[in-house]
Amino acid sequence: MIQLPINIDYSGKVVVVTGAGGLICGAMVRAFAQSGAKVAALDLNEDAVKALAAELRAEGFVCRGYKANVLEPEELERVHRAVTADLGSCDILVNGAGGNNPRATTDNEYQHEAREGGKSFFDLQADGVDFVFKLNFQGTLLPTQVFAKDMVEKKAGCVLNISSMNAYTPLTKIPAYSAAKAGISNFTQWLATHFAGTGIRCNAIAPGFLVSAQNHKLLFNEDGTPTARSAKILNGTPMGRYVNASELLGATLFLCDDRSASAITGVVLPIDCGFAAYSGV
Repeated sequence: MIQLPINIDYSGKVVVVTGAGGLICGAMVRAFAQSGAKVAALDLNEDAVKALAAELRAEGFVCRGYKANVLEPEELERVHRAVTADLGSCDILVNGAGGNNPRATTDNEYQHEAREGGKSFFDLQADGVDFVFKLNFQGTLLPTQVFAKDMVEKKAGCVLNISSMNAYTPLTKIPAYSAAKAGISNFTQWLATHFAGTGIRCNAIAPGFLVSAQNHKLLFNEDGTPTARSAKILNGTPMGRYVNASELLGATLFLCDDRSASAITGVVLPIDCGFAAYSGV
């Protein structure tokens, strides 16, 4: 059990969460389940979502785990049929699948600091950049194409995308990921407009810096001390700390509720401990 930041009754709602094997979306799955929803947890890591679902069912909640590759339309259609049979048609879709790739990441922050043998901007691999764009953008578009059909039929529903603070201002070293997340913010606004007459709302959250297994080595040395990059982040964050995954849940539950956020669509909400507000002086 986790302590929910706000109490919203999602009883009767079917919530589909992609990327549910990760830190952020795993917490969202739990929050929706504890709020009464029937939750479908989707991830390429089948073991992770099956374990999460089993844990929640043991606590008395309704959750099923499904292996899903968000870049494979036929597989998404198969999972959609399974979710519909097991839980019902989708009311809320959280597009949480995404991530970066070392092939699309530079070793240096600035070109003039490039070292021989290191990976500079000119060494970025096209297939790595392509993978990052596909995982983040198509990995949001394709599940929406599949699951939002249910919402169109109901003339109600909500899509919540996961953008990032680097969609506003790109971070050094990760050009593809920054640009892909900027695309997610733009796509969220496009979806909100496109679906405005159907009763579907589309919003996004933009998390600030979190510590996860994916970025731990970038933020901490092997002895646990912060890296130089970590120091830069915290020095540029007014609250002087990282965001906790649990701190995304209040906004998630609020934005997905048709009563609380009935007039909110096309919004990208920063949750960043003040990072975007600080000018550096």
